[in-house]
Amino acid sequence: MTAGELETRAGWVAPEVRAELPGLGLLATLVEARPGRSPRAVARRLWMLSNRYTGARAITMREEPVPRAYRAFFRQIGLNPDERRTPIEAAVLERMRRGGFPVRGLPDDALLAATVDTGVPVLALDADHVEGDVGIRLAGRRERLGVGERAPALPAGQLVFADARQSLGVLFGDLADGVAPTPATQRILLVVVRVAGVPAVIAEEALWIAADLFSLAG
Repeated sequence: MTAGELETRAGWVAPEVRAELPGLGLLATLVEARPGRSPRAVARRLWMLSNRYTGARAITMREEPVPRAYRAFFRQIGLNPDERRTPIEAAVLERMRRGGFPVRGLPDDALLAATVDTGVPVLALDADHVEGDVGIRLAGRRERLGVGERAPALPAGQLVFADARQSLGVLFGDLADGVAPTPATQRILLVVVRVAGVPAVIAEEALWIAADLFSLAG
């Protein structure tokens, strides 16, 4: 797979969110893939990334442009990045604790490698459980995370990413039940949330890396 072969699509952002958080955007791509064991090439990629993130790099990483942009965004939406870690910082902290990035299988390993390599967090959804385009909006009054009476209630005004039918997840938080890939999944929607200060090419690169690693599994 080459970058030119990857079809990416920009998600929508609700006007009131765009006005409050300029620069916020969403990018997605669809891959024909199933969860499963990671091939050796993916495990080797994580091993190489583990060697790149020494203790010194972990300390200075937050001052790099992309990680710094996500830290700034967390503060902008009321999250303390020193308490609620950004995805890249959470991943590197786990690497420090474990002595390396763990190999858990796909899609986790592909998402981790793409996030660590670029600083841009990538998440995966079961494409057959997503209706229409994915975007970012505010949760409405009495809205739940997902559908059904057992779905957890969302605070009104919570930033969520959603499709035409339901909220799919809290921005940089929990996913709704039933939307994450399972062993039965055959198509995966890869999604990145881009914030102000992150070049579009870096967000696209994160998607390309994740998609490419899926392709190694056949």
